[in-house]
Amino acid sequence: MCYFALWYWINIQFNIINKQIYNYFPFPWFVSAVHLAVGLLIMTFFWTTKIVKYEKPDADFLKACTLPAFLHAFGHCLTNVSFAAVAVSLTHTIKTLEPVFTSIGSFLVNGQVYAWPVYFALLPIIGGVALASATELSFSWLGFSTAMASNVAFSARAIFSKKLMQRMSPLNLYNFLTIISLLFCIPFVFLFEGSTLAAGIAKAVELKGQKEFILVLLKVGAFYHLYNQVAYQALGKVEPVTHAVGNVGKRIFVIGFTILAFGNKISMQTAIGSGIAVLGAGAYGFLKNKYAAE
Repeated sequence: MCYFALWYWINIQFNIINKQIYNYFPFPWFVSAVHLAVGLLIMTFFWTTKIVKYEKPDADFLKACTLPAFLHAFGHCLTNVSFAAVAVSLTHTIKTLEPVFTSIGSFLVNGQVYAWPVYFALLPIIGGVALASATELSFSWLGFSTAMASNVAFSARAIFSKKLMQRMSPLNLYNFLTIISLLFCIPFVFLFEGSTLAAGIAKAVELKGQKEFILVLLKVGAFYHLYNQVAYQALGKVEPVTHAVGNVGKRIFVIGFTILAFGNKISMQTAIGSGIAVLGAGAYGFLKNKYAAE
C-alpha cells in the first residue's frame, strides 16, 4: 500500500508540475529530453551507491534495445506535446486507448489472439474516449493526434521490450532504455524547437528567475523518473489483476487531481466519457489476466 500511495502521489505531482511548465515554457520536446537526462543522473546515483544492482549489458542486448528505446523516446515526446496542447485529463483519457493498439500489435507481430471477452472490453474504452473528446473544451487535433500516436509508440515498445525482460530485470531494462532514448530525443529537440529554444529559455528565466526555472526542470525530471521506478517496484509485489486495478486507480487520481489543480471546466458528457474509458481499461486488464491464467 505504501508503494502504491507513493506511486500515485509522485505521478500526480509530475503531471501538475509538468503542465504548469508548459503554461510559460511551451517547449515539450526540450522538457521531454530534460525528463530523461535527470533520470540518467538519478540512475547513475542508484548504481554507484548500489541501491540498485547494476547489470552489465552486452553489445547484442544494447542493439536489441535500439528499437524499443526509439519508440520510448518518440512516445514520451508526443505525450508531452499532447500535455502542452490540451488538458492533462483529456490526454490521460486518450491514453486509455493504449490496450487497443497493444492488442492489434500483439496479433500482427506475435500472432497472439485473446479470448473474445478481452476484445469486447475494448469497446467501452473506444466509446468513452470518443464521448469525452467530442465535448472537451480544450480539445485540439494536435493534442488528440499526438496522444494517439504516443499510444501506438508505447504499445509497440511494450511488445518489443517483452523479450528483453527475460535477459535483464525490468528496472535495469527501463534504465538502459532511458539512456538510449535520451540520445534519440536530442535530435527531436533541435528539429522541432531549435530555432526558438534559446529565446524561450531566456523568456522563462526572465519570468521565473534562473534558479527557480532550473530547479523546476530538475524537479519535474526527478518526479518523472521516480514515478516510473516506484511503479515497477509496486507492481512487482502484487498479482497481475492488482496491477490492472492499480493502473486504473492511477488514471482516476491523475484526472481528478489535475482537474482540481487547474480548475478545468468539463462537461458532464466529458466526465461520463472519461469514466467509461477508465473503467473499460480496468475491465480489459482484469479480463486479459483472467483468461491468460486459464
